Formats: sequence, C-alpha cells, structure tokens
Amino acid sequence: MEAENLRLRRGGGSPTEFALKPSRPPKEKQERKLRAQAFVRRREKADEVRPHILERCPDCGARLTGDGWEHRRHQVIELEFRPRVVDHVVMARRCGACGKRCLPKLEDQAIGAVGKRRFGASVQSLVAMLHIAGRLPMGMIRRMLQESCGLHLSNGAVVDLLDGVRAKAEPTVAEILEQVRGSASVCADETGWREDGVNGYVWTFSTPTLRYFVREASRAGRVPEEVLGEHFAGTVTCDFYAGYNRLGVLQRCWFHLLQAAKELAERNADRPEVSAWEQALKALYQEATAFTEACPALPPDSRPRRQARRRFERAARQLARPYAKDPQALPRILAQRILKHLPELFVFVTDPAVPATNNLAERSLRPTVIARKISGGTRSPKGSETKMKLMSLIGTWLLQGKPLHATCQDMLLSPARAP
Repeated sequence: MEAENLRLRRGGGSPTEFALKPSRPPKEKQERKLRAQAFVRRREKADEVRPHILERCPDCGARLTGDGWEHRRHQVIELEFRPRVVDHVVMARRCGACGKRCLPKLEDQAIGAVGKRRFGASVQSLVAMLHIAGRLPMGMIRRMLQESCGLHLSNGAVVDLLDGVRAKAEPTVAEILEQVRGSASVCADETGWREDGVNGYVWTFSTPTLRYFVREASRAGRVPEEVLGEHFAGTVTCDFYAGYNRLGVLQRCWFHLLQAAKELAERNADRPEVSAWEQALKALYQEATAFTEACPALPPDSRPRRQARRRFERAARQLARPYAKDPQALPRILAQRILKHLPELFVFVTDPAVPATNNLAERSLRPTVIARKISGGTRSPKGSETKMKLMSLIGTWLLQGKPLHATCQDMLLSPARAP
C-alpha cells in the first residue's frame, strides 16, 4: 500500500490513473494592510463614562478585589429633551450728559425668538418641521412636546407658532414663486383638499429644486394661468386634464397615457390585438426616450432633434389613426387622445430639459395626500394659506438638501425683508 501511494504521488502508472499533485509550498504570512476607511460603527465622543464591575464571583460568591481592567465597551446614545428657560433682563442706564434713560434694543438674533413671542425660534422651527415634514396633527405635536420635553403648549400656541413661520417666510415663498415662473420646465398637478368641510383643490408646480403649492376652491384653467403668470415662457408637463389647455407649450404625461393603455389591455386580456397595440405604444415611447438618452450633447431644438420628433409623431399617428374613427375599436378613445394631443407628446425629444412625465409633481403631492388623510384638510382660509406656504417652503428645502430645523431657525432670526 505504501509503495502504491508513493507511485501515485510521483505520477507513475498509465495516464488514465489518478495521480496526486504535490502540495504547494506554504505562503509567507503577510501583514494585513490597513484600509483607507474603516467600515465599523463610528464611536462618538462620550459625555459620561459609567463603569460596570462585579463585587462578588457569580460562581462561588467570593468577594472580588482589585481595580480590574477594561474588557469591552458598549456605547449608548441617549436624547435628553429639556426646555431651557432664559430671562433676558433689559438694563437701563442714565446718560450723565443729557440725563436720558438709555435702553438696549432687543434684536431677534440676540434673544433667539421672533418679536415678543414666549417660545424661541428653535421651538417654532421644530413645530413647523413636525407639522409639515412629519405630517403630525397639532394634538400629536402638543402631546409629543409635553411627554418628551415637558413643554406645555395649547392649540392656540401651536397655531400662532405656525402663523409666525408663515409670516416670516412670505418673502422666501415669493422668491420660490418667481423662480418657478422663470423656470424653463415645470411639472404641474392637482388633488382634492377640503377647507372647513368645503371641497377644493391643491395645485402644485414643481421643478427639480423648487416646489410651490396653492389651494383654490376651483379646478378651472385660470388657476395655473394665474400662478405661472402671463409672461411664463417655459414648458409645462401635465396630464391630459383640459384645465391646462390655456397654457403655452405643454408636454403631456406619457405615464398617464401608458397606464390607461395598460388598464385597457388588462380588461381585455382575451383580445390579443389590444395587448399588441399597447405594447407597440410602449415600444414607441421607449424608442423616443432612448433617443434622448443617447444624444444628450445635441442642442435643444436642433435639426436632428426636430427630425426625430417628426418621425415619432408619424409613428404615433400611424398607431392611432386606424382605431380613432372605428366605433367598435377598443382603443378608440386613447387613439383619439393621441391624435388630439400629438403636438404635445414629443416635446421632450426636442428639449431634453422637459421631462416626459409629470412624476415630479406626483411625488410632490404625495405628502399632501397623506396629510389630507390624516387631518381631513384645514378649517379656515388662513389655515390653508399657512399650510400651503409652509409646504412650499419645507418642500423646497427638502429638494435642495437643506437641514430643515437649522434653515428654518436661521430664516426666523434673520432681519426682516420686504416681500
């Protein structure tokens, strides 16, 4: 047996016989390289160190002696919410020359509060952030501040703090509106909003860095016309609602069109021609978006872009025309919609800054819809105005990646500006 093992180790025997490969020489142990970045939990600077030490052995009960040594550490991060009450004492002095009594003027930045309010700007910013970004109703805000901070606020105090943020934010919200009006592309949408039990609508006008909300009782086309202004020269991406027809250049939302075609195909799963038509429409949209993604360097409204847009419009017309006048055709309504809005379907091909869907506006309305389901709406025109302006303010800060609490506090304590 030992001779056979030796023969196999040496590779003897016929080529078909199994032969063991000689072992590789052991590698030299190398020192571990230090990483440029340690992927471990970051340890914070400790404000307090609490040692934990046993007095007796858990097995035999003998008393333990000596100072011991550090075995390991477990860091715990705690929050301490405690209100800090500051008395700002105004000291008077008498001028020795003229005898005038001299008093210092208390600035908002010096005392950390807006005007003569009892609660500071930090409390005011926290209430606004919880109500708008956190979508908490006022009763829950009161309870949370009372249980976590020991801070007692009434409903009227919460309303006054929110109104104060809205009053201070008037110039900033006006700047947001002017920037929206000056944008080359805006996404618009609307949803229901009740005010004191009366139905109304919240309109949103959004760009990648701006959000503007307004509440109106009407859903008429005059609302977007008044918000954007008569001098608006950009493109509005919207759904197929007729209220946007009064605006200038429009890009109709492809997601709404494709979603309607998909629902039609699902309702008529036994009709393969409907599914084939839906797939052809989807393929046309994908071809158009692939063109815009493949040619980002082409200038807007250049000749290749115009030629591509005409090509896609011809393809869409060929898809829709056979069904538009056939009363028995299932895609008839969608085909008529395509032909009616054909000049508004491929604006994004000639102008790459224009989105093909109004997904941006849909996302900006989602927190509003959630807040509506929680609170049911607002109770007064003043409450609606405060809600819309704070949503415009905080929604814009979120898009721009700004810290909400610190930014709101800085705005409250900044010198007053004319709106």
